Amino acid sequence: MSAAPEELLLDGPFALDRVAKSQRLVQRLLELTRHHHAACEPYGRIIDRLHAGWPETATREDLPYLPVGVFKHLLLASVPPEEIVRELRSSGTSGTASRIVLDRITAGLQTRALAKIVADFIGIERRPMLVVDQSDLLRGAASLNARGAAVLGFSNFGRQQTYALAPDLSLDIGTVHQFAERFRETPVLLFGFTFIVWQYLVLASQREGRKFEFAPGSVLIHGGGWKRMLDIRVDNTAFKAGIAETLGIHQVHNYYGMAEQVGTIFMECAHGRLHTTDYSDVVVRDPLSLAPQPDGAAGLLQVLSELPHSYPGHSLLTEDVGAITGEDDCPCGRKGRTLRVDGRLPRTELRGCSDTRVL
Repeated sequence: MSAAPEELLLDGPFALDRVAKSQRLVQRLLELTRHHHAACEPYGRIIDRLHAGWPETATREDLPYLPVGVFKHLLLASVPPEEIVRELRSSGTSGTASRIVLDRITAGLQTRALAKIVADFIGIERRPMLVVDQSDLLRGAASLNARGAAVLGFSNFGRQQTYALAPDLSLDIGTVHQFAERFRETPVLLFGFTFIVWQYLVLASQREGRKFEFAPGSVLIHGGGWKRMLDIRVDNTAFKAGIAETLGIHQVHNYYGMAEQVGTIFMECAHGRLHTTDYSDVVVRDPLSLAPQPDGAAGLLQVLSELPHSYPGHSLLTEDVGAITGEDDCPCGRKGRTLRVDGRLPRTELRGCSDTRVL
C-alpha cells in the first residue's frame, strides 16, 4: 500500500468534498483490494469468481465487494495468526455469528476513526458515562461480541463508567438514580444498543413510574436493534420522544454500523441524516440486478471503509436496505454522502453468497 496506515486518519472526518474524497478514497480501496487479494486466498478466489476482471482503476460503484454473509461461513484473514490481537463476533441474530480478526494496525485505525467521529458530535472532553447494558458484559469472554466491542469502543469517550443494568438485564434503578444525582450539574454520556435502551431502561422506568433528569447537554448515542424496534412499532421519532420524556435528554444520536466494519460508523446529525466520513462511503444497489441506484432510490447498502487491513472488510454488500439522501449538502455542514437505513432485506440468499460456501 502506498501510504503508511498511521497516515490514513490525519484529517477529517467530514472535511472532503465529493471530488477530493473520491480521488483519495477510491485509490485507498483499490490498494486494499489488491492487498487482500494477495494476502487472503479465499477472498482472492471469491473476488475472481464474483468480479472477474475487476478494474485497476474504478469509481466507487465499480469496486469489487464481498457479501457480508460470507463472514458467517469463512474465517478470512489477511495477516498471519501471530499478528492477530483480537477476534470480534457479530450478534448472530440469524443463528450464526460472523468472526472478524484484528491486528494492531486495524485495531488502532478503528479506535482512532471512532474517536474522530464521536468527537465531531460531542467534543473531546470525556464525560461521566452510563452504559445501558448488563454489568458483566465484558467479563470472561474469549472474544468480543458486537455489543461488547461497541461498549468497549465507546467507553473511550467516557469516565467513571457505570452500568445501568444487572447481569440479568433488569434495571438497577438505584444505580441509575445515584449516577443522575451525582452528576446532576454535569453533562453525561449514555450509550447502548437501541432495543436495550428502550426495553430495559425507558420502558422499565415507565413501569416503575420513575423519571430521571440528566443534566442539560447530556447525550445519548445508540445503534442497532431497529428491526426489533419496528416490530413493536417504535420509530426514531417515538424513540426520541420516549428518551426526552423519561430521561430528559434531547441530544440523541443514532448510528449505523456493524461488527464486520467496527470503527466505521455512520452517525446521525441533528437533521436526522446518517453521515459517511472522509474514510468511508456507501453505494446503493438494486436487490435483484445489483446495479448501482441513483440518489433517493432504495436498495441494498454496500459499505466502504479504508480501515480494515487484517481482514477483507473494506467493501461489503450488506443485507440492509436504505438510500442515499444527499452529498455535501447537509444543513449541519458536514461533507460526504448521507444515507437513511430502512431495515433488513427479507431472509433470502443474496446472489453470489451460495457460490462462496464451496470455495
